[in-house]
Amino acid sequence: MPIADIPILSMLRTRMEWHQERQRVLAENVANADTPNYQAKDLAPPDFAHELTTASLTLARTDPGHIVTEDDGNSSFASDTHGRFQIRPRGNTVTHEDEMMKVASNQMDFETVTSIYTRSLALIKLAIGK
Repeated sequence: MPIADIPILSMLRTRMEWHQERQRVLAENVANADTPNYQAKDLAPPDFAHELTTASLTLARTDPGHIVTEDDGNSSFASDTHGRFQIRPRGNTVTHEDEMMKVASNQMDFETVTSIYTRSLALIKLAIGK
C-alpha cells in the first residue's frame, strides 16, 4: 500500500493544504483592509466525515465498563456561516486585529499538523527498519 493511500496521512496532507490556502486568503484580506466595500473572506474547514466513516478503524466495546460512544454524524469541522464581521463606514469588513489573530491561529495549527505528519512518517520508517 502506498503511503499516499493511508487514510490518516491523506487527511493530514489535506489539512496542511487547507492551512496553506487559508493563509493566502487571510493575507488577501489584510492586503485589502483599506479597499472600500471589500468583504472579508475565510475558508470553511475541510470535512473528514466521509473519510472517517469509510476508514476501517472501529472501536469495539469488549467490556461492560467501557464508555459507549454515540456517533451523531456531526463533524467537528462544521462551517462557520455566522457573518460576524464588523462593517466599517466605507463598507469594508476587514479588521486587522481579527485577521492577525486568524493568521496566528492558522500558523500554529499548520505547525501542529506538520509535526504530526512528520512523526507519522518517522514511525513508518522505524517500522520498516530504515
